[in-house]
Amino acid sequence: MIVLLGIIYPLVVTGIAQVCFRDKANGSLIEKDGKIVGSALVGQKFDNAAYFESRPSAVDYNTLPSGASNLSLTSKKLYDEVKKRKEAFAVRNKLSSCDTIPSEMLFASGSGLDPHISPEAAKLQIERIAEARNFSSGQKEQLYSLADEMTEQPQFSLFGEPRINVLLLNLRLDEMK
Repeated sequence: MIVLLGIIYPLVVTGIAQVCFRDKANGSLIEKDGKIVGSALVGQKFDNAAYFESRPSAVDYNTLPSGASNLSLTSKKLYDEVKKRKEAFAVRNKLSSCDTIPSEMLFASGSGLDPHISPEAAKLQIERIAEARNFSSGQKEQLYSLADEMTEQPQFSLFGEPRINVLLLNLRLDEMK
């Protein structure tokens, strides 16, 4: 059983994964100019005002201790963190108190590594990005079109919500001149 389940079975499963799902089995790594810049499956931090921000992470995007904060909705600490994130997001993106900020920009994901944000969250950041990159109004409109283009629909039109992979969006943003 040790040989069967400890050696043969893992080798067979790994072989099948490498043949049938090579990209996914190797982490869905994304290359740019011959260098690996990230994974389509793992969120990362973007601090620069010229880029779209990822969802907050309870583990600061560290993949080894990935996880949530485990704070309940009645937690004072969680309330304070969300309030601080909301104020910071609003200030960075020059939003008014009337603007609704999507929840994924306020709450960290369960893994702390979610690579997606909603199209609404991306569109709230476009003014800041256009200003940071000195884009004209026409280029700013291209950013809205890019957000629409990069929106992934729910799987099988049934599971999940429309979402945008932030790393892929920022890589496409860098291609804009």
